[in-house]
Amino acid sequence: MADTGIFATTLEVQEKAGANASSVANTEAYINSYMSQAESQINVDSEYNWSDVYSTLNVDVKKILTKAAASLAAIEVINYDPNAWSLETATFKINVLYTQYQDCVRLLRETDKGQIFVQEA
Repeated sequence: MADTGIFATTLEVQEKAGANASSVANTEAYINSYMSQAESQINVDSEYNWSDVYSTLNVDVKKILTKAAASLAAIEVINYDPNAWSLETATFKINVLYTQYQDCVRLLRETDKGQIFVQEA
């Protein structure tokens, strides 16, 4: 099986999920599913279909999309078995990743200045 995500790779999601993640959910098959869900959510939340124009974007915008998608997919990996960590650790990891996701989406949809940057990218 190969990576099927557009915005991030399995390795990038695994790096964000960190050590001790479930050996079931931290696999390419599960992460491919999480990535397709994350990419759709990013497109909806940012009100723009980045998947359709991904190949035309510059590296800065692509890396924002990577960070957003990998963060959201890593939350799913952690959430599959949060008992792999203490509840406090799992909650902290999810909160950090969700904050990163929200920051990225805000950058992608923010005001005219942000849209000009993205359009010129």
